[in-house]
Amino acid sequence: MKRIYIRALYYFTGIILLTFGIALTIQSKLGTSPFDALLVGLYRTYGLTIGSWEIVVGLSMIVFNSVAEKRRPEMIALATSFLTGLGIDFWMFTIRSWLDPETVLLQYIVLILGILFSGLGIAINLQADFAPNPFDRMMLVVRDLTGWSVTFSRALISIVLVILALIFGGSIGIGTILIALFSGAIIHQFMNRIHRLDKNLLLIDH
Repeated sequence: MKRIYIRALYYFTGIILLTFGIALTIQSKLGTSPFDALLVGLYRTYGLTIGSWEIVVGLSMIVFNSVAEKRRPEMIALATSFLTGLGIDFWMFTIRSWLDPETVLLQYIVLILGILFSGLGIAINLQADFAPNPFDRMMLVVRDLTGWSVTFSRALISIVLVILALIFGGSIGIGTILIALFSGAIIHQFMNRIHRLDKNLLLIDH
């Protein structure tokens, strides 16, 4: 199988899993990731859909990343924001009618599943090395500029996003704290496993 096809499979599979995980965390009602909490806050304050705000905020992050890396804006990343926004709206529309956890136990189950699916989706998407969504690219930009780990870089950005989400009345809760604390480590673990899987696929392909 040609390498470009494998990377495309990573890319689209990652987005599908990531957006499904985001929708699960939103439906858990325990709080979403700092980035998604901001999107929910903007949705509550100004209208539009959560996915639409993914595209708007994503464009802003693309501009920041280009300035930080001193290179032309990675406009292909806008396609990732667009697809991610569509995915979020699709999954929210799909699961909202039947997935409404009412007990605390079910809420935590949905939240944990959301964190795991999101982490796996991000790791797979990064392996594609096409155009990670702007937030994940920013995570890598901060890592490369500072030498910090993925975990610490993501945590720092998350703190800034939480502050913005609070200003706009976003979906902040215990889930936000758990995601901020553990998502970086989960992504890192998935990245290692996906990288090993990718190396095995390359050996088979040759």
